[in-house]
Amino acid sequence: MSFPDKDARAKCWTARDKYWACLDKHAPDYQCTSQAPEPKECIQLRKLYQQGCPAQWVKHFDRKRTYDQFKQKMAKGYEPLNETK
Repeated sequence: MSFPDKDARAKCWTARDKYWACLDKHAPDYQCTSQAPEPKECIQLRKLYQQGCPAQWVKHFDRKRTYDQFKQKMAKGYEPLNETK
């Protein structure tokens, strides 16, 4: 597989950004790396994203989104577990 040229990279990033914007709007807590079903409003954008980007990039971007969501949750703080004895 050859490295995508400038136009291919721009097309990939645009598809990713549109897909992520859809997720932010319709399912902000959805994690791409989970096995949960995708919001139906975003399925077509996901297909375009997968078609426009190399598979390894899709995997990387999905993990990055999940990690960024985790960092945002940690920045807000957490609630400790209530231990009962």
